[in-house]
Amino acid sequence: MQGYCFELITGPMSCGKTEELLRRIRRCIIAKKKVKVISPDVDTRTKGDYIESRNGLWLEAVKVKHSIQILSVVKPDDEIVAIDELQFFDENITKVITQLMNEGKKVIGTGLDLDFKGDTFGSMPQLMCIATQVDKLHAVCMKCGSDHATRTQRLINGKPADKNSPLIMIGGDETYEARCIKCYELPDAEAEKRREKEKNSLKLIKF
Repeated sequence: MQGYCFELITGPMSCGKTEELLRRIRRCIIAKKKVKVISPDVDTRTKGDYIESRNGLWLEAVKVKHSIQILSVVKPDDEIVAIDELQFFDENITKVITQLMNEGKKVIGTGLDLDFKGDTFGSMPQLMCIATQVDKLHAVCMKCGSDHATRTQRLINGKPADKNSPLIMIGGDETYEARCIKCYELPDAEAEKRREKEKNSLKLIKF
């Protein structure tokens, strides 16, 4: 197994990113490689210092607040650095991963490519550019059953979240679900109010 590489696993919620990360880590462990697993502390879905997939697989992980902390956590004898939920890290994550690669480490990471609004998430575009391998996974659409779901649908009280709701809301199946492009919805209450206001103004002018 060679170092100096960065494997990036991406896709929407529920596509199996963390499960795939854990699978690759376990293969490294079987090969007797020294592995360090890292996760952002903003991800509070797990209550302890570990990462966990939706099918119940888990591994101990070091929680860090800022990306620069990763460099102090990773030791010289660590051969593999696995980082979950890359989209939550600050903009220095790209430099950190580049430095780890330059030090001969193999980096394996996961991250959402798009946020719930359908916009690129955090530093994921830059990370895709520096990655030596990118694997984009698809999920099953929770509305129509298509196996080509590429969007993350946020739900609030069972309904699609408004475009203007906060970007970061940590949740699980009760808050987010995978959707295909056809079934993905993004209401915009403010735009609807503006359109309604303009419509009423036109009615008054006509009158």
